Amino acid sequence: MALPGKTYHVTLREDGRWQVKAEKAVKALKVFDTQKEAIAFAETIAENQDGTFVIHKKDGKIRKQYY
Repeated sequence: MALPGKTYHVTLREDGRWQVKAEKAVKALKVFDTQKEAIAFAETIAENQDGTFVIHKKDGKIRKQYY
């Protein structure tokens, strides 16, 4: 049985930019000016890594989760 891929999170940073981070990672993989750009990146990397991604609202709550 194959292990599931990583989970990536799209979250708002304190500086107002959006980041994509692997779950439990300290550093962001990439930072974007818009949430739309961050979502597109997270979708691509999750697909390539056979993983999932979670989109968070500005307040940090989960907006949507993709498997």
